[in-house]
Formats: sequence, structure tokens, C-alpha cells
Amino acid sequence: MSTSKSTPPRETKSAILRRLLSRKAGADLTTLQSATGWQPHSVRAALSGLRKAGYTIDRADPSKPGGGAVYRITSSPESTT
Repeated sequence: MSTSKSTPPRETKSAILRRLLSRKAGADLTTLQSATGWQPHSVRAALSGLRKAGYTIDRADPSKPGGGAVYRITSSPESTT
């Protein structure tokens, strides 16, 4: 008889990206890179994929000089129907 507990499903990198972008403060490219382990071009491609899937993503200019732009999901495909 097995007494091992089943492990919960892991969060996909796309889900991590959506979660970070859904925060009120959003996320910058560096944060998205370190959370996913992706290169900058891969993060940008994923952002494009989210836009194609119907997400509205705003890009805000950096609040600090030398800082990176902040990306944030403002509406999802479910909220537009």
C-alpha cells in the first residue's frame, strides 16, 4: 500500500508570466527573466503570444532613470467577452 502524497501540479512558466503581469505593479523584463529563466527575446516573444491570445498588455516607461519598462496585463480574453 502506497502512502506517498501526490505532488501538486507545477506552475508553468506561462502561468508564472501571467501571474506576475497581473499584479497591480506589473513586472519589468528583468523580473520576468529571473522568474522564468528565459532570455530577454524569449520573454518578449511570450508577451507577443499573450497579446495574440487576446490579453491587453500595457508598457509603462521606467519610473527610475536607467530602469526598465514595466509591463502589466490590463485585460484578459475572459474579461473582454
